[in-house]
Amino acid sequence: MDTVKRLARALIVPVLFLAAWEGISRAGWVSPIVLPAPSQVFLRWIAYARPLQPYDPSQGSWIAWAFSGELPQDAATSLLRVAGGFALGAGLALPLGLLMGAKPAVHELFNPLVQVLRPIPPIAFIPLAILWFGLGDPPAFFLISLGAFFPVLMNTIAGVRNVDGIYLRAARNLGASEWTLFRRIMIPAAMPYILAGLRIGVGVAFIVVIVAEMIAVNAGLGYRILEAREYFWSDKVIAGMISIGLAGLGIDLVMNRLNAWLLRWHRGVEG
Repeated sequence: MDTVKRLARALIVPVLFLAAWEGISRAGWVSPIVLPAPSQVFLRWIAYARPLQPYDPSQGSWIAWAFSGELPQDAATSLLRVAGGFALGAGLALPLGLLMGAKPAVHELFNPLVQVLRPIPPIAFIPLAILWFGLGDPPAFFLISLGAFFPVLMNTIAGVRNVDGIYLRAARNLGASEWTLFRRIMIPAAMPYILAGLRIGVGVAFIVVIVAEMIAVNAGLGYRILEAREYFWSDKVIAGMISIGLAGLGIDLVMNRLNAWLLRWHRGVEG
């Protein structure tokens, strides 16, 4: 019963917002080209997701046909780019962040360069990315990895450097080696920071992929939104935006569940 009440409270504002939007659009207060009604957006979203051809068993399985529409293909393309770019960026940031956090000499060596590059938005690298890699997936992967790199790096450094000194002194008094300190004390204690950085990095990567697809590639959700704008298909633009929001929400929910599972020891949860 409590779950139903929470769900009802959570839906109040969205339902009121959609009702007001539908009423304004149907009353003709704004042009449907500028702001189509939610019902029109929903119909366009269905058409966007629907397979382009009737089902033909000779062409393959039903599942492959069901996901052959523009929306599933675009969403899969964008998500694969996010996954590849994020894996590259986080895979480089994690070991460097652990070393910079644990070793002052490494921090002093890399920190000036990091502090110069960190404030530069990944979008500012688009001209260089196209110049270096051309058009297509390579510049998109580069930009996404760049967007994910710094949130993961900075949170990892902060996590390692904020490990309680009592833990380190106690472990040293018990004869723990530097490797044991790093593996058994620093990394577990820094894990909440690291996972927070990963969650932020995924969000940034998803933002960057949409921008990259609008400029450097010819497939994906970002590309489809830009294409719809060229034809003044406002309903398809909004349908694409909603698809991005739903995909981002799904990724965030997965990351939240992963964080809760990995940090169950941190919250005193058994199992």
